[in-house]
Amino acid sequence: MAEHISKQFDMELETIRTRVLQMGGLVEQQILSAIDALMSGDIAKFDKVIAEDALVNSMEVAIDDDCQHIIARRQPAASDLRIIITVIKTITDLERIGDEAQKIARMGKTIYQSERYQMPRFREIRKMAEVALAMLRRALDAFARLDATAALELAEEDMRLDDDFAAELRQLITFMMEDPRTISMSIDTLFISKAIERIGDHAKNISEYVVYLVKGKDIRHTSLETIKRETLGH
Repeated sequence: MAEHISKQFDMELETIRTRVLQMGGLVEQQILSAIDALMSGDIAKFDKVIAEDALVNSMEVAIDDDCQHIIARRQPAASDLRIIITVIKTITDLERIGDEAQKIARMGKTIYQSERYQMPRFREIRKMAEVALAMLRRALDAFARLDATAALELAEEDMRLDDDFAAELRQLITFMMEDPRTISMSIDTLFISKAIERIGDHAKNISEYVVYLVKGKDIRHTSLETIKRETLGH
C-alpha cells in the first residue's frame, strides 16, 4: 500500500511539472506573437495576445490550487516539498511574464493606432526579445531536466540583457532630446523594452528556483562568483 501511494504521489508531482511546462509554452508563444505583431503591425495578433493573458492567469490559479491540495493531503517533506515550492514560485513568474507580453502587445497596438511623426525602429527590440526568449526556453528546459548547471548560466545572459536595455534607453533619450516630436513614440518604445528586460529577470528567477530544487540552496541576491564557487565548486 505504501509503495502504491508513493507511486501515485510521484505521478501527481510529474503531472504538475508537465502542466508548468505547458504554461511556459503558452507564455513563450505570447511573447513570440507580441514581437511578430510589433514587426508587422498586425492588430488582430496584438488583440489575441492581450486576450490570452486571461488563460495564463487561470492556469496559474489552477496549478497553485492543485499544489495547495497536495500539501494538505500528502504533507510532503524534503525534496518533494521543494518541488511544490519551486512549482508555486515558477508559475508566479510565468504569470508575470505573460503580463509583460500583454504589455508589449498593448503598447505596440497603441503605437500602430496612433498618428506618429515617425515609426520607431524595432530591430533592437527584436534582438532583445530573442535574448529574453532564449533565456526563458533555457530556464524551462533546466526545469524539465533538473539541470542546475544550465540554470546558473542564465545569470550571465541576464546581465547582457540589462546592458542591451541600458543601450536602448540611451538611444531613446537621444531621440527625444534631438526631436521633441519623438517623445510619445519613444516613451511607448521604452515601455516595450522594459517589458522585455523584465521577462529576462523572471526567466532568471525561474533558473534560481531550479538550483534551489536540485541543490537545496537559495541563491537569490547572491553574486555570480559566489554562486559558482559554492554551488558548482568552480
